[in-house]
Amino acid sequence: MKKIIVFASLSFASGILFVNIYNSLVNAVAVESDIPNSVLATREYFKTVNPGDFFKIFSPLTQVLALLSLILFWKRSPPVRLFLGIALAFYFAADVFTFIYFHPRNDIMFMSKKLPDTQTLKRLAAEWSSMNWLRSLLVLIGIVFSSMGIDKIYTLKQSI
Repeated sequence: MKKIIVFASLSFASGILFVNIYNSLVNAVAVESDIPNSVLATREYFKTVNPGDFFKIFSPLTQVLALLSLILFWKRSPPVRLFLGIALAFYFAADVFTFIYFHPRNDIMFMSKKLPDTQTLKRLAAEWSSMNWLRSLLVLIGIVFSSMGIDKIYTLKQSI
């Protein structure tokens, strides 16, 4: 059961990463394509569903699984504990970054009653697009450390 949880943590984090990359390659490009018309179209689309609906479920679940992995493998060895702890910290950092940096921009572009001027929208969309790659990097680093922790779990098991 412990190994299922640690692999689920890695799998869910990988899913978060690929949805984030999709957002950079598809959604962000679409939003930036014809501002302000593209922002208006996105506002209409987001009335029904938006990427945040996915992340509201899977980001916390990823963090819970990462935390459970850390707890379950805490006594395995210091390197396992370190790697899984660093992974959890990076998953958490990506979410903190989301709340501090991305939510305010999303609110202005897609939720505010009055549509900001075109220059503001272009600036916000460009900032969102470039910084989403940094957020993806944070998740990727977490995945690397999760993988290192899993590798260490199996390496230690074989040496015993």
